[in-house]
Amino acid sequence: MPYTSTQLDAEAHRLYGLLASVSKTRGEKWTLQECAQLAPYTLEINRLKKEKNAAILAHSYTTPDLVYGVADFRGDSFQLAQQARQTTADTIVFAGVWFMAETAKILNPTKQVVIPAGRAGCTLADSMTAADVQKLRAAYPGVPTLCYINSSAEVKAQCDACVTSGNVFDIAQKMPGDKLIFVPDMLMAQNIEIELKRRGTPKEIIASGGSCCVHDKYTQQDVEKLRADHPGIVVLAHPECAPQVCALCDYVGSTKGMADFVARSTATKFGLLTEQGLVNRLEAEHPAKQFFWPFGVCAYMKKNNLLNTLRALVEPRPEQVVQVDGAVAQAAQKSIEKMFELSK
Repeated sequence: MPYTSTQLDAEAHRLYGLLASVSKTRGEKWTLQECAQLAPYTLEINRLKKEKNAAILAHSYTTPDLVYGVADFRGDSFQLAQQARQTTADTIVFAGVWFMAETAKILNPTKQVVIPAGRAGCTLADSMTAADVQKLRAAYPGVPTLCYINSSAEVKAQCDACVTSGNVFDIAQKMPGDKLIFVPDMLMAQNIEIELKRRGTPKEIIASGGSCCVHDKYTQQDVEKLRADHPGIVVLAHPECAPQVCALCDYVGSTKGMADFVARSTATKFGLLTEQGLVNRLEAEHPAKQFFWPFGVCAYMKKNNLLNTLRALVEPRPEQVVQVDGAVAQAAQKSIEKMFELSK
């Protein structure tokens, strides 16, 4: 649909107002000229959302033009799962990675769910299969099994409950017995064992799987350099980081947890051991505070963009349309709903 110069100019200034304080990987801030180039896409996407009764859910790790330009809801995996569960939209456009869009489809079997990036993977979700979980459960009969939300529908279907980085410690503590199977994040499993011991409810964590291609790269030296370069800095890390890294940080928590920590903190300088997208969100939402970020970009999340979001709304390609086998979805939903129950 053609837009007038007045409409395009107003949209460019709207976007610039949201993105002016946001940095790119190379360090420069977004410019008004760049926002003007985005304006035709954001105007058309927002028009089509209304026309088709669609809702766009964008993970914080996607790009700022998506998060602030067109998203109806933004957040981490748990927040977006909650929104997917509650939405009245006919179509859910999930700007994230495949396992997240699968979760939205499981919670909304009668709705159309599309993902702009198509089958965008995840090193964690791709590190574990249903057969792997079945072997673990056979080797440890009767031991409760938790899966991180960063797992496939088939893996969720084999587990007692799903967890996110925001509720994993509380749910792990609530599970019966002194042993627990946890998949597929090996570093988070170590952090669970340490945290439960600290809480006085130790459990043996039987773990298998992989690690996050962003968070597993941070080292103790990265924390030490942040503190040396920026005296008085407050350093935050995600529990997908190695335990020895987490031990040196001032706060360890989920994407939402880190955002909440920054919001209530009186500090002005923060070091973030997490994906670039959260750094961008915090820059946009707290322009008076400074954020220092060593590195870390999820190439899978960044596959979502305005162009393929528009395509997903107009005429989605087959690989953008999310389908989950009925029996798998039913079993996986029990795992997800158990997470909601245990999170209360």
